[in-house]
Amino acid sequence: MSEDTIRLVTIGRILRRRWRLLAIVALLGALVGYGASLLFPPRYTTSASVLLPGQWEERELLTQAEIATSSAVADRTAAALDWKGVSGSDVRDDVSAKAAEGNIIKISGTAESPERAQQLSDQLAQQFVAFAARIAGDDPDPDTSAGPEALRKKVAQTNRRITELARAADPGKTVEGVQARTELEKLRTALQEAMKKLDDADPSAGRANMVVMGPAARPTSEAPPTRTQFVVAGTLLFFLVAVIGHLTAARMNRRLRTEPEIAAALGSTVIGTVDVPAERSAHGPKGSGPRAWFRRLLGLDIRWDTPAPQMSGDEAGRRIRYRRVCARLRDQLPSPRRLLVVVPDGDDTARRAAGQLVTEAENDPSRNSAGRGYPMLRVVEVSVSRPLVPDRGAESGALVVLSAGSWTAGELAGIAEACADGKHEVVAAVVAGTVRPRTARSAGASPDDATLALSARGQGTGGSV
Repeated sequence: MSEDTIRLVTIGRILRRRWRLLAIVALLGALVGYGASLLFPPRYTTSASVLLPGQWEERELLTQAEIATSSAVADRTAAALDWKGVSGSDVRDDVSAKAAEGNIIKISGTAESPERAQQLSDQLAQQFVAFAARIAGDDPDPDTSAGPEALRKKVAQTNRRITELARAADPGKTVEGVQARTELEKLRTALQEAMKKLDDADPSAGRANMVVMGPAARPTSEAPPTRTQFVVAGTLLFFLVAVIGHLTAARMNRRLRTEPEIAAALGSTVIGTVDVPAERSAHGPKGSGPRAWFRRLLGLDIRWDTPAPQMSGDEAGRRIRYRRVCARLRDQLPSPRRLLVVVPDGDDTARRAAGQLVTEAENDPSRNSAGRGYPMLRVVEVSVSRPLVPDRGAESGALVVLSAGSWTAGELAGIAEACADGKHEVVAAVVAGTVRPRTARSAGASPDDATLALSARGQGTGGSV
């Protein structure tokens, strides 16, 4: 697993090199969101407001909001609407109520058409007001005769009866008549005080009846989630999943990038790094079939997880790197030897670097002098899935050339084992990296440079040199 920190530059690299794939994935998400919107019919929501006059505490308003959406009010609303197939539980699922500022209860109803949503909200508000009035004792229903209002009527009748008894008492000023009238007045005073206490304890005392503040407005737009929201949500979801998938793949990438890791996997040493001018064909898939065309269309022919190539020096500077690698090989070997240059199949950057090494070894200026010349090199490409290296012949060792970040430790270990099976000792490894060539070239470029570039492309398939 790669332990590289995921930074904004990584996200930017994904957007730059995978924008075609991300665009197609986002378009697919939009189509999925549109299809999901077809499974959910459009819904419309509107609200009716009910005013609660008087002084109300916050908890009392919350209680009234709960009453507005209770099963009792929902059942009465369903019976009043008399919609086919709509029960009280269905109504309760489609309505809501909340307490707003100013002692107002906002009652909302949702239905499949604007007309039904308006009817549902209005009817629920009316049924809520009627049910609240019945609870408070303001309903003239005979079943509520034992409520507070009926008690007040009984007290009024009792007061009238006390007055009649006081008048019928002995009009004289006898002791018995005065005592009777005094007792009756005490009874009247006690009844008045009891009713006053009852009014103070009654939560509905001093409060006028609830009022529906006009009919609900007919909705003109769909309630969320709308079709547009489904499409946008699908687009964003698929886009994020694609980006997260790229990041997850990068975190799980086991390809080796550093020289110590590559040397450990091959069981040898890395003697140098060489530069290869970057070309689009170096990253693209081989072949011209439908699969290769499809990969080019989606931008999959270019790896996104590799850093952008750095600007290189001139051609002479790159050739110096190759000559130094050949010199290290010459110094490391006990005598002039022939080496097999092993390149993983599909690694075009390594293949071009190997061809350049062969050219430099062939153009060794000290080959015909008294000093030891560079080793003779022959390039072979080896499949990483089933590596097979030719048996040892004139060569007395193998030089592995590969690009960093392209192969796993298991694949490189397989190549090393294939070299051992062919009786080839892996004497060293060379890492090839891509660089951006300078666009401004001198007008007096030497013919050797042109020959060198042509020779590097010509050694892709190997052979004796």
